[in-house]
Amino acid sequence: MIPTKTSEEIAVNTQELREQERSVSCCPPHAQPEPESFWDRYKLLVTTALCAVGLVAGVISDIFHFTWLAYLFYAGAYLAGGSLSTLEALRALREGILNVNFLMVAAALGAAFIGDPRDGAILLFLFSLSNTLEHYAMGRTRQAIQSLMRLHPNEALVRRDEREIVIPVAELELGDTVLVKPGERLPADGRVIKGYSSVDQSPITGESVPVEKEVDSDVFAGTINQHGYLEIEVTKLVQETTLAKIIQLVEQAQAQRAPTQRLIDQFGAYYTWGVLGVTTLAIIVPILLAQPFQQTFYRAMILLVVASPCALVISIPASILSAIAGGARRGVLFKGGAHLEALSAVRVIAFDKTGILTTGKPRVTDVISLNGVDGKNLLSTAAAIEKQSEHPLAEAIVTAARERGLALPEVTGFQSMTGMGVSARYEGRELLLGNERYFSNFSLELDESVRRQLASLEAQGKTCVLVGDAQKTWGLIALADTLRPSAQAAIAQLHAMGMKTVMLTGDSEAAAAAVANQLGIDEYLAQLLPHDKVQTIQALQEKYEKVAMIGDGVNDAPALVSATVGITLGGAGTDVALETADVVLMADDLEKLPYAIQLSRQARRVVQQNLAFALAVILTLITSNLLNAPWLTLPLGVVGHEGSTVTVVLNGLRLLGYKPKS
Repeated sequence: MIPTKTSEEIAVNTQELREQERSVSCCPPHAQPEPESFWDRYKLLVTTALCAVGLVAGVISDIFHFTWLAYLFYAGAYLAGGSLSTLEALRALREGILNVNFLMVAAALGAAFIGDPRDGAILLFLFSLSNTLEHYAMGRTRQAIQSLMRLHPNEALVRRDEREIVIPVAELELGDTVLVKPGERLPADGRVIKGYSSVDQSPITGESVPVEKEVDSDVFAGTINQHGYLEIEVTKLVQETTLAKIIQLVEQAQAQRAPTQRLIDQFGAYYTWGVLGVTTLAIIVPILLAQPFQQTFYRAMILLVVASPCALVISIPASILSAIAGGARRGVLFKGGAHLEALSAVRVIAFDKTGILTTGKPRVTDVISLNGVDGKNLLSTAAAIEKQSEHPLAEAIVTAARERGLALPEVTGFQSMTGMGVSARYEGRELLLGNERYFSNFSLELDESVRRQLASLEAQGKTCVLVGDAQKTWGLIALADTLRPSAQAAIAQLHAMGMKTVMLTGDSEAAAAAVANQLGIDEYLAQLLPHDKVQTIQALQEKYEKVAMIGDGVNDAPALVSATVGITLGGAGTDVALETADVVLMADDLEKLPYAIQLSRQARRVVQQNLAFALAVILTLITSNLLNAPWLTLPLGVVGHEGSTVTVVLNGLRLLGYKPKS
């Protein structure tokens, strides 16, 4: 089970997420706790501004040849621009980590050591400015999670002891009656016990159209009541609501590193020490070769700056965090960067049929009368018998009769024979409903024309039941599972994206063929047990390597676990779906599946762009420095280094606003 949390614990988790950002980031500001004071909120901006003032004042003093005054201003710029980086470098060193803050501060001090404090001050200003821009850019990802938290109202209007009172949502109890007026957010998950309205569920499911809610409808905390008045019975405590679990899952997902990110992190840890070692050699070797010390030391400081892996290290988390947050805002939950990365490589999607491609709710498709019996009488009689049954087919027959406004006669003596049929008595007659084998027990044989009709309907994937009495067959009723409205469009989009589609079902060959043909599924396998589905997934993986499976999260759990990526549909309504799958589509909308794949592929492209750009900048600057390019000064080296860092962050943030393509 997913461990549930209070809203306070969720807030703490957000700070833990920022701590994770510290570990993948090259710069200290990414990991600052949630601002609580002016200094906490604006210290990056303040220190950068003070550094700029000191730098400008120092340059002006230099112009007018006030040398000692210039040094004083440069010292102030060093103090303002380098204090936070120095503290972060010392903290990292205590943990045995050598990070970019150490390299930058060392380069600035090195510039001052050889009598060029202006370039050192410029370095610290540009580094501080880059950190500030990067921090506020990455803050947009955190704000995406905080915006989910803000969906939850702080208070709720409840009725207790015949009185209406306002209480904090944390004090809501199971069974409380919550009163929700038009335009208000729902404070809890629950069941409608009075009223009718449409509810905007987009914050939870990503559905663009409000959903009609009436008595017995399930509703979710954080959704918006549109126009009607609702009374809701609380069915989940505040820490157990779907919204709370979504927030927790997104936080956990953002804290998990993708495989590529783990590889870069491991590389970065050794690379930084390598940079320090190469810089040391860049100082010692030229001096041994009698090269001028000041020029040698200056070029070494440039190397220290331009070889820093900052842009490389942050290029992946900036993209992964943004993609996960952006997906969550549109009703797609990735439970980790690894799953986002894996989905981008999937080329085959295996679907369960019932409940995924179909609604899992059969409906009456044909009512065929025999022996002069009226069709309406046939359906009303069947519904009267089935009214006392809990079988899904029985519910469909009763629903069809009521939709047609038919009166249902009262029957007695209801009996059921498992796998065969049911019977009841009405006005002294025994009424029958069941399959052909059940009717043969009463010596009721079907003529050839009826058998042909049965065979034709069953070939279409329909289930047929016979209706009659002990003397004759009155007719037959055909039922079929309903295709999910979004299924056809989703399959078409997947095919357009080059995906292969496979349907796995425990249903009959005829039913499977009918659904596959209607939707244009590439391949289907029928009459599969749960372990058969697992074996099929494994066989597909041997052939195609990366295979995703989308199922209901209950019966398909073994297959979901076996697949490269397990996906469930309609996670807003089930805890099992949230727990089982790697990717959860919160709405009952299969068109979220192509979007999830598009988002994962776009995230992969952005990561590749970031890595290529970061490496290109680093290699260009290092090569230019080794060739003693006269244009590459220490300030320009910082511009190149910090510019590439900010660029990859901003490029990754584009994923926050990524929208599905039609």
